[in-house]
Parts: sequence; C-alpha cells; structure tokens
Amino acid sequence: MARELKIRDLTLRDGQQSAFATRLNQNQVERVLPYYKDAAFYAMEVWGGAVPDSVMRFLGENPWHRLESIKKAVGDVSYLTALSRGRNLFGYAPYGDDVIEGFSRNAIESGLGIMRIFDALNDVDNVKSTIKYIKKYGGIADCAVCYTVDPKYPKLSFFDKLKGKKNPEPVFTDAYFVGKAKELAALGADMITIKDMSGLIPPKRVYNLIKQIKQNVSIPVDFHTHCTPGYGLASVVAAIAAGVDIVDTNIWNFAGGPAAPALELVYIFCGKMDVKLGVNMEAVAKINAELLDIRKELEAYDAVKQFPKPFNPLTDTLPAEIEAQFDRAVKAAYAVDEETLIDACHKIEAHFGFPKPNELVQKAEIPGGMYTNMVAQLKGLKSEHLLEPAMKLIPSVRLDAGLPPLVTPTSQIVGSQAVSCAIALEKGKDKYATTSTQFVNLVKGEYGRTPVEINPEFRLKIAGTREAIPYDTSKNQRQPNPVLEDCGGVRLAENEKEELLLELFPAVAKDYLTKVKRERYAATKPAEAPKAEEKKAEAQPAAEVSGKKVLAPLPGKVVEVCVKVGDTVKAGQKVAVLEAMKMENDIPSEHSGVVKAILVAEGDTLQEGQAILVVEEAKAEVKPVEAKAPVAGKKVAAPLPGKVLEVCVKVGDTIKAGQKVAVLEAMKMENDIPSDHSGVVREIAVAEGDTLQEGQTILIVE
Repeated sequence: MARELKIRDLTLRDGQQSAFATRLNQNQVERVLPYYKDAAFYAMEVWGGAVPDSVMRFLGENPWHRLESIKKAVGDVSYLTALSRGRNLFGYAPYGDDVIEGFSRNAIESGLGIMRIFDALNDVDNVKSTIKYIKKYGGIADCAVCYTVDPKYPKLSFFDKLKGKKNPEPVFTDAYFVGKAKELAALGADMITIKDMSGLIPPKRVYNLIKQIKQNVSIPVDFHTHCTPGYGLASVVAAIAAGVDIVDTNIWNFAGGPAAPALELVYIFCGKMDVKLGVNMEAVAKINAELLDIRKELEAYDAVKQFPKPFNPLTDTLPAEIEAQFDRAVKAAYAVDEETLIDACHKIEAHFGFPKPNELVQKAEIPGGMYTNMVAQLKGLKSEHLLEPAMKLIPSVRLDAGLPPLVTPTSQIVGSQAVSCAIALEKGKDKYATTSTQFVNLVKGEYGRTPVEINPEFRLKIAGTREAIPYDTSKNQRQPNPVLEDCGGVRLAENEKEELLLELFPAVAKDYLTKVKRERYAATKPAEAPKAEEKKAEAQPAAEVSGKKVLAPLPGKVVEVCVKVGDTVKAGQKVAVLEAMKMENDIPSEHSGVVKAILVAEGDTLQEGQAILVVEEAKAEVKPVEAKAPVAGKKVAAPLPGKVLEVCVKVGDTIKAGQKVAVLEAMKMENDIPSDHSGVVREIAVAEGDTLQEGQTILIVE
C-alpha cells in the first residue's frame, strides 16, 4: 500500500516573502482562498516571518485580520501555520513569558494550528516558552533545527602541521542535528522540521539525516528548503525516498529560485515513487491560474522576473526526454546517487524555465543574503577590494563567536563583523579594533548559548566579562500606549491584540495604529463641503539634472528613501534602504552636496548600477573665520564611515587606551569606538548625529 506524504504549502507566506517582498495584499489572498479550501493541504503557512510587519508597514492592513480571514475561509480543512523565532517571536529582542503567552493564546484563538518555532543558535532553551504556551492553548509545536555547515577553514601548510596546528573538529555533524531533534522532542515538540533556510543541504546529507532522526524520535519529520543554490528539488526527492513525513512546497508560479520547489514537480515524483499525496491537484491548478495574474500584479516586487512555463500535471504530457529524467532521478534517489539526482533535477527545472542555481552561494556555503549584504556594505565604503579578505575572515570570526549558525540575525552580525575586521587589518590595527554592539551582545551571551564555548579571554576582550551573561527579560518594559486626544481620546492600542502588535513591532505598529484611529475618527465627523477641484498641471518631461549620481550597489527593491530634494548630504550618509535577498541594505551617498533629484520611489525594483538620486556638490561659501589655535594632542579617528550615535566622554575626562569614547552606526550595526591613547580629553570634534568619513577626528587626547 502506498504511504502518504503530507504537504505544507508555503505560497501565502514564505513563497511570497522569498520572491515578492511579502507584498500580497488582502484582496489577492482572498481571491485564492476558496480554491485552497478545496485543495485540502495538510497545512498552509500563512503567517509569521515578515508577514505581520509587512502587512502593516507596506499595505496598511491588520495582521490579525489576515490570519482570521484565512481561517474563516478554509475552516478546519488545513492547519494554518506560522513561523516564529522562539523567545524573540518575530524580532531579535527576547520577550518575557507574559508576552509569549499572550501572543500564543491570541494566535491560536485567531486560527493558528501549528507554530513552527526556531532559534538562530539552535539553543533549545530559547524555544521552551513558546512550546509550552502553544501546546497549552491547543496548538501544535513544530520545532525546527536550523541547518548550517562548518566553515571552510584554510588548509594548513606542512610547517603548520609540524608545529602541531590543526583545524577545529567538525561541529555540525549528523550527530549534532539528531541530538537537537532529540532535545526538542523531549521538550514536547509535536514534530521536527529540518529547516534549511539557505538551501545549502545536498541530497545525500538530507537522506541520511532523515533516516537517523526518524530512528531516534517517534514524531513526524518535516523538510523545509529553498532552491537558491540548486539543491532544493533534488534534496526534496531524496527526503521523500528517505521516508520524510511532510515536505514544504510552493505552487508553480510562486516556486523555484529563492523559494521552495514546485508542488507540481513533487506530485509527479510521488506518482513514480508510489507515494500518495492527499492534495486535490485540480484545485491547485485553479489556485495557480489565479497566482499567474497575481504575480503579474506584483511585477514591481518580483525578485526573479522569470516565469516558469505553463504546466498542469493533470492535463499536460511530459516530453519523453523529461519523463526519462524523472525516472533517472527517482532511481538515483533510492540509490543515494547524489550527482545523478542533482543533474536530473537541474535538467527538469531547466526544461520548465525555473531559475538557474546560484553558484556563488553554493560555493561560498553562506546564505545568499549574507553575501549580497557584504558586497553592498563594501561598495558603500568604497572598499570592494576587501571582499575576498572579508570572506576569508568569516570562518575565524564565526569560530571566535562560538560558531553560530548563519541564519538571521547571526548571518548579518558575522558578515558585518568580518567586513570591520578586514578594514582594521588593512590599516594594521587589531582585528577586532571595531566591534558592533550586536557582535558584542552575541559574544556576551545575550542571544543564547552558542554551539561551541567561547574562549573566556576573547569574551573578556570583546564584552568585558569572562562569564556568559544571558539577556535579562525581567528588565523589559512595555511599550507606551498613549491616549490619542486628536482621535477622540482613544488609546493607541485598544485591545490585547493591538498591544501585542506594539510590543512586537513598536515603530511600525505605532504608525499603523495611529493611522487607523485617525481615519476612524475622521469618518465620524460631518463631511466637509467639497472643494473646487484644482486643475492639475500636465506632467512635463523631466530635464536632465546635472550632478553626481548615487547608484544602487546591487539589485533590489527600494524600501525607503531617507532624504528629500534640497537636503544637504555628506559622503557616507544613508540616503536609501534597499531590500535584496530578504535583507535590508543601507545605501550611502558616495558624494557630499545638495540632493537635486530623486529618481526612484519606495517599492521600485532597481538593477545594479541604476541611479537612485542626483547630488550636486555644494559650492563652499567664502566666509571670514576667526583663526582657531589647534589643540595639541593625539587624535582618535573614525575607523570607518558612519553616523555618530553617542559621544561617551566629555572634555576634561581622563580616559585609558581601549576605553569606549563613541558609538558609530555603520553597516547597520552599532560600533563601539575605543580610544587609541590614554590621557585627558582636550577637544571633542563631533556631535551626535554627525556623519563621519573614515579617518575623521572624533576627539583629541593629551
């Protein structure tokens, strides 16, 4: 008798987040919901991740309504699932149990059936509370083990080996992942997910992992991956051959590339592997037809812009040569012949027009977003030549920090620190001359327990303590909930669900809720007499604006334009935020001057090298200045361009070499700036909010 494989459909959450910047609006979601009820997936991932933030930030919609409306339409036919980061929920800051319990209860009451819970460090202590409260209120706890690989350490020379040097032993072995699965099962997990966020797990590895995990735990095993480096489809087929219980897929027009493999291809494979899918594929075809139109509507946010060829496995016949590749892949999967399996799956995907594998990500074995983020940072610093040194530093930086898995947010923290280390070493400084606050907190222990112990002396150097100090959630304070006098005297958050939005997304929820209350209050007022409509001026063709252009350092979507025409900007100042590979990248101006034109709008999709704005260098006014005697002493200079967040000393203070004297925001991280000298502060040359160039004087010490 054929065994059954369950399908978790990702289309309405991870699918749209990976490929379309999480821009599916409520109307678009509702157009496919009747067909979803007929499709009868085991589970539908519809919430969590970036969805609650994005529907407020970009769409002006209520996240709770999104979940509740899907539950109303689908009923109990499919479990609705969401993704959360354990005690961090949807952000990076740890929350107390009161917030986690309130969130879990409200999510279950609003229709959630399964919560997928993961931690960026695979620290099981960080997921305990969410498991407890999701189960308490009747939900299913799906606990994810984040897949990652050991760094590629440099090869040791013959002489290094003679000296007894050796690279660290592998940490992320099969035994490591199986051990995490067993720990999570012991905590009450109802299922285990192998969560391969970067698509780095090859077929043979996942085949062996699933076999071993199923031998050691008695709960269902789910496999989640992406297609970015080219393993996705082949690894899913290998997982099915190994006996996985559930796989995550997207529907055809939202599949492939940065997203998960296509359900329709998995359906064909299951037919050849004597595996039953409990999914109504006729209803899936109706969803897919609607998704084609929706994808065209989302063109501005399409990260791939490559549509797969139209295909319906129920009605279309496969060409003989592609049918042969399916058969070849199935045979290879059962034989654990990885090379043949990957080759066959690549030929299948190429035939149907899915994106090619990203070989850079595959070879580097780091998340695609981490790589592009480092490229953008170095371009912004005009230090592209340091990319290779920074990449080579990732293994040592990661090992110093306890070998964290490279997932959000640790991938950004490690990548940015590797860039800072490369800059410091180029200047002949200590490798860790500049450290971000986030890196310090990671080393300190605030994010949780790292996979390997951090050297106490290194922790003392970076964080000022030999012992790990976990984050103390008892010090958390609730977000302010003011009365909005201009909205009829109502509270900003009027119920527990709105209070939770404020806790989880303080800035975004404040803006969203304020707008909702103002619009509601305005609707209660008598309508004003309509004003005479002013005649709109016809748009004139834009004249070419002279000046220097600020260019996009990588392809992406404009999340924010941070300046306006007429603003004076300095070189290195952030002028826009670009979303690329699911990460937000600060785009600095390469020039100082006045903004003469802004050439993009929020939501625009840009190509690498496309102009964002035009800056005209300001002509310096010649003013008589009173001669100022230079202050004697030694200068403390900015080690990299950035914005001054804090000056930590004042004139007259006695400081020691190595003491923090300022905090500089650079590369989306807060960097503590130490003094190179001991002595008395004679002059402070900057103020909070100033944008500094590399090498610019911060203060003078005598």
